[in-house]
Amino acid sequence: MKHFGEAEWIDFVNGVVDPAHKTAMQSHLADGCELCGAKVARWERIRQMAAREKDYQPPREIVHLAKAAYSASRWPRDHKVGKGAIELLFDSFRQPLVAGVRSVGSTTRRMLYAASDVEIDLQVESQPEGQTIVVTGQLLDLRKPGGVVRDMKVTLSNGRGRTIDATTNEHGEFRAEIQFRAEIQNSGDLQLTLPGSNGEPLVISLPVMLYAPDKDD
Repeated sequence: MKHFGEAEWIDFVNGVVDPAHKTAMQSHLADGCELCGAKVARWERIRQMAAREKDYQPPREIVHLAKAAYSASRWPRDHKVGKGAIELLFDSFRQPLVAGVRSVGSTTRRMLYAASDVEIDLQVESQPEGQTIVVTGQLLDLRKPGGVVRDMKVTLSNGRGRTIDATTNEHGEFRAEIQFRAEIQNSGDLQLTLPGSNGEPLVISLPVMLYAPDKDD
């Protein structure tokens, strides 16, 4: 009995095989091949898990506790960046994906920046209609344990003259959304601007490129 390869079953689960090939693979499963049936079941579980991952949000109180514990540690104090400089500490798109799960797609990107005594936790998300980018974030004051930056004005710009202003709340959090045209989609033109400690504005260029289903993957 001829078995199909791992990559073929990944494409089968993700629905990107051509109809004729799909029919042959379905017939193979119908013949009772336990080996290939197990592969399909495994990749289907992975696909479902990846699809649920983008909708998961940890409880707010747990996030605050984790950030407070991090702020109180020696690591932020021992890893200061230069005055006015911005350092990218974490980018969710730099984390490796499970092979074959690329075509599931993701519309959310998480990033963590440090600038002098401020830490900027950001989430960039594309709305379902695909014409709106939503940026949410939280500003932490690393000079004091659990400290947040309240009442700070931040500005989101698409580089085409469109700007949105937001102000951090009592938890140091803000939310801004901006419309964008198809010709600048995934261009990385979004910018977030906030006041710097030395009087100069801090400008973060936000990479808005988000994973999307790609039949060629």
